[in-house]
Amino acid sequence: MDTHITKPAEPPTTDLGRRVRAARQSQDLTLETASRLCGVSRSTLSKVENGLMSPTFDVLQKIVLGLKIEIGELFGSMPKVSASGRRALTRKGEGQRHAYRGYQMELLATDLAHKAMLPFRIRISAHTLDAFDDWGRHEGEEFLYVISGSVCLHSELYAPTHLNAGDSLYFDSRTGHAAVSTSEEDAEVLWMATSADIPESPAVNESPKKQREI
Repeated sequence: MDTHITKPAEPPTTDLGRRVRAARQSQDLTLETASRLCGVSRSTLSKVENGLMSPTFDVLQKIVLGLKIEIGELFGSMPKVSASGRRALTRKGEGQRHAYRGYQMELLATDLAHKAMLPFRIRISAHTLDAFDDWGRHEGEEFLYVISGSVCLHSELYAPTHLNAGDSLYFDSRTGHAAVSTSEEDAEVLWMATSADIPESPAVNESPKKQREI
């Protein structure tokens, strides 16, 4: 009888956390110092490192910027720098996956370093703003293209924008935003954001839920 026991696979957040810790320790940074460099609280950074928290894209951007690493490194890829003729092929389903509450994200083109933009294919499973604690807000610009289903992008500055399959929207990432699926099924979108290379100005985020109550 085969007595071999297969250990269950560890959650992606555990692997990501180990890579964040390894990047920090390779620079001989304490949690306290790294948290200041990244603009992320010490408790949040500790939870990420220990696989107790799935970080938002905003937090990932801050960690990447603060530790001066490539976002692909956090997902286990080793991006290559190419002087010319840059290209990256990602086959269907072969991107690096990350989930956070209402988003199941697949990071594409992870084998290229120093990209000007970060492309994601995202399944939006959130159908109300109650899925989010805070607005998404970071430096740069974003482009959203709806592949299937329908989406509503909520924003601090604009009225809710409804998008159907084939519609797209380009917007300033510094404006608080959150996207939800308004179709019965989860929506599929192509979402691109410019790569983090400018420190984010300190700001107090107001949650989408509080915004609605004003």
